[in-house]
Amino acid sequence: MKNSDSYDIVVIGAGHAGIEASFSAARMGMSVGLVTMDVSSIGRMSCNPAIGGTAKGHLVREIDALGGVMGQLADKTGIQFKMLNTSKGPAIWSPRCQSDKDLYSLEAIKLITGQENIEIIQDMAKELIVNDNAPGSDINGNNYRYSVKGIKTETGRQINCSSVIITSGTFLNAVMHTGKSNIEGGRLGEKSATGLSQCMLGLGFETGRLKTGTPPRLFKETIDFSVTEIQKGDDDPKPFSHKKYIDFPFQRQIDCFLTHTNEKTHEILRTGFEDSPMFTGRIKGIGPRYCPSIEDKISRFSDKPRHQIFLEPETLDGETIYMNGFSTSLPVDVQEKAARTIPGLENVKLAKQGYAVEYDFFPTHQINLTLETKLVSGLYTAGQINGTSGYEEAAAQGLMSGINSALKIKGSGPFILKRSEAYIGVLIDDLINKCPDEPYRMFTSCAEYRLILRQDNADRRLMKYGYELGLIDNEMIKYLTEKTTLITEGLNFFNKNTISPKNLNGILKSKNSSELTQNEFLSNVIKRNEISLRDILELESYDENELIKNLRKNKDAAGQIEIEIKYKGYIDRQDEQINYFMKNEAIRIPEDFKYEKIKSLSTEALEKLKKIKPNSIGQAMRISGVRPSDISAVMIYMRG
Repeated sequence: MKNSDSYDIVVIGAGHAGIEASFSAARMGMSVGLVTMDVSSIGRMSCNPAIGGTAKGHLVREIDALGGVMGQLADKTGIQFKMLNTSKGPAIWSPRCQSDKDLYSLEAIKLITGQENIEIIQDMAKELIVNDNAPGSDINGNNYRYSVKGIKTETGRQINCSSVIITSGTFLNAVMHTGKSNIEGGRLGEKSATGLSQCMLGLGFETGRLKTGTPPRLFKETIDFSVTEIQKGDDDPKPFSHKKYIDFPFQRQIDCFLTHTNEKTHEILRTGFEDSPMFTGRIKGIGPRYCPSIEDKISRFSDKPRHQIFLEPETLDGETIYMNGFSTSLPVDVQEKAARTIPGLENVKLAKQGYAVEYDFFPTHQINLTLETKLVSGLYTAGQINGTSGYEEAAAQGLMSGINSALKIKGSGPFILKRSEAYIGVLIDDLINKCPDEPYRMFTSCAEYRLILRQDNADRRLMKYGYELGLIDNEMIKYLTEKTTLITEGLNFFNKNTISPKNLNGILKSKNSSELTQNEFLSNVIKRNEISLRDILELESYDENELIKNLRKNKDAAGQIEIEIKYKGYIDRQDEQINYFMKNEAIRIPEDFKYEKIKSLSTEALEKLKKIKPNSIGQAMRISGVRPSDISAVMIYMRG
């Protein structure tokens, strides 16, 4: 396909953020030029070949509910599916899958090349082209210093556009470190992206350095799995996507394995500390606190005699194993020698060494809640350039930047999810208000309304938005409507109908639950810890009840009914908290508000409020360093 010299939107980078950005914008009718240094690297899984996990699985479900594609790609390529945290409350149940990394990339390429309105450009973006006259205020009341016109590439092409979305991952001025060795590159065997950071610095952006790491890959044939613990997937795996599959799971399901380091492992690893780029100061970037390297673990947690190592196949029938939990930038000989002290790895050989990558990012006080930059109209950033870690966080930002870029070109208002509506809203709100200086990773603890924002109800929370944006089709919204009606009718039925002792006491006795002495509301019975909704649905007395028969067929609806009954008190309390949250969100702060005129503001609050420019009192309250007394001063001044 011959590439054009003009598009509505240019997306720089074809990782997880770039895929979602380009796909969503194209589905919304925009012409998209997707710039990547290597077409074969589209959707490549640089680190762990897995999607989802604690809180990250929530993000994937939300992406899918809005019309994104990460969930579908994971479903098509997953070789082990597992729902995490099922022994705990439903707020933190999180889907995860191990993917075949080669299949994932192939499916991503197929998806992008098959989508109308997307053209792939194999090149490197070197420079942004901007109008240097301030374009004034846009439809959303934002003022900018510049407006984007296009990009220039390494091969000398000038590509014109109305919007640019940068999803460059770990490639901006990237350097890879292993022991004393350091070479330019954002991924093993792939060069770094240069020029773009310098261009953005020239426009007035601030930049910083972060680092991430990856563990060694091991040759499967050199591992003795018989001395490791088998980690099986779920017997009845659940997909990420809300689509109704006929043949799920699509791939053969396989096991992962667990082993542990020991004191001998730690002793050998310490011998490499003097050559460690992290401990010698050669790496300046800050790494992820919650995903530390193995050398960082044994340094910070020296009292722990061992650490978990998960052995995860990278492909269905391939020869390499991902050594999860052993991220490192120590010398290669130390990596291999230490690995051989771990049970099952006594004769192991490394297929690829572990290494750390240091790269440029742009602190997030420089972007709006739409992910558009505050300096340049039409310029958006998404993914690790915004200081996040993880495929899922990147994909969520890519989706939101693609949607908002398309909406702005159409002259429509922005699409912003509140933190009371979605983990995606929590993610973006945290990025902008907390301005993390280390790689941000999503956890369920980040969401104060997590019982409302469960992974199982992502469709009920968000699919209406995807439909309005044109990213969800009629068939899916019809299924959602039927499911929502079934849930409503089910809740009404169980709240209003009673059951007699003779119809239930047999089950209660078998479950060691106190028997009934009189008729009881079904909802009160379901609230008991020993009783599940399934116990009620399977009663013969309901065999002719159409509602019950429908709930027997629709496990998703039944599951949500059970959660909403059992946790009603907690859910009601969170609903009250959300109402208070919404009141503060509704108190708008003008974009040109003069905080410097409020003499009682603390120095830190004044600096943060001027830098972030919150659009509501609610947002101002969540900015780190802004105290309740500062909020009171702002509100008094606004009234005044």
